[in-house]
Amino acid sequence: MNTYFLTGATGAVGSAVVPLLLTEPDTQVRLLLRAESDAALAERVSDLTHFWGWSDSPERMSRIKAYRGDAALPDFGLSDVHHAELVHECTHIIHCAGTVRMNLSIEDARRSAVGSAEATVGFARKLAAGGRLHKFEYVSTVGVAGKRPGALPEIWMDEPREFHNTYEQAKAEAEEIVRRAIVTEGLPITVHRPSMVIGDSRDGHIIHFQIFYFICEFLSGRKTFGLFPDFSEARLDVIPVDWVAEAIVASSQDQGTTGRIFHLCSGPEGAIQLEELKAIVRSAFKAHGLDVPHGIRLPRAGFAILTRLAGRLAPLSRRKALATLPIYLDYLADRQGFDNSAYTAWLAVRNKSLPRAQAYLPYVLGRYIAGKYHGLRDSR
Repeated sequence: MNTYFLTGATGAVGSAVVPLLLTEPDTQVRLLLRAESDAALAERVSDLTHFWGWSDSPERMSRIKAYRGDAALPDFGLSDVHHAELVHECTHIIHCAGTVRMNLSIEDARRSAVGSAEATVGFARKLAAGGRLHKFEYVSTVGVAGKRPGALPEIWMDEPREFHNTYEQAKAEAEEIVRRAIVTEGLPITVHRPSMVIGDSRDGHIIHFQIFYFICEFLSGRKTFGLFPDFSEARLDVIPVDWVAEAIVASSQDQGTTGRIFHLCSGPEGAIQLEELKAIVRSAFKAHGLDVPHGIRLPRAGFAILTRLAGRLAPLSRRKALATLPIYLDYLADRQGFDNSAYTAWLAVRNKSLPRAQAYLPYVLGRYIAGKYHGLRDSR
């Protein structure tokens, strides 16, 4: 029997991983969830049960046990009894937890990324010492490339570089902890670097609407009075959450992926041009009955000045969105790419190939618009 310890089950990736794990009838899952009390923990588990559509599936829920703790704390902030339980039971680790916010202080970003890397690697050492650790899947981000130009290869990063934000910087520092655990200690770890994770490629299903959806609001023109910068040839690399989850689960069952780095992303050729994405977004919003302002394209410098002014003069309901735009514009301005040849070759061995963004974006955007504007609660 395999028993998985998983962090980040309430996040986009973790919430998609759990159902895949439990398709195997002899698999057990142990979840680490942040909660202020046992009652709050039960409520979080109930929310997950609803999201998964498992209210009438006691068999699957019987194979899940949730622990109240914090992935960024030593021993996850668990009691000695609970921590010992997990060390005795678990055979696999999947670390998905992380605060995906780009405007945290570097101290807070490190507390989340570096702290959780140290805690999960420490836990892995204990499992390995007891001869129980089969595999450890560590979820990083392609953002560890920072502002490095060109296509980032699926290798460790040694070169000095600048970062767009504290999230990228902290994740890069956390990767170094994982790297040492692989290279110097021989722990069986695979590093997964997803790009921007979006809804399920089949129906748009996702537990939270995160960064991509803010960008889509921006591309619709509804938050910027129809003003857009000139995106030129810039592209955005996105990956559906079901493909990320599939890779993580499959890797956890494949010892041949130990020590490898996979870029779970669309790749330089598959990443969609922002101008094309803008057209798809605006078309989807219109098709779902939403007003979309006439678009006006401006040079980047002029757009930045106007949005700063608009941020001061706009209604309060729009100021927050406009204030965060510079963070995303800096990210979108770079002509970056992420090489995914190792990932796609591994997919090919398993007779799989990535779908094109144009094929799944209508489902992703449709689910978002239905949830945000038409009140559809996102559950199976």
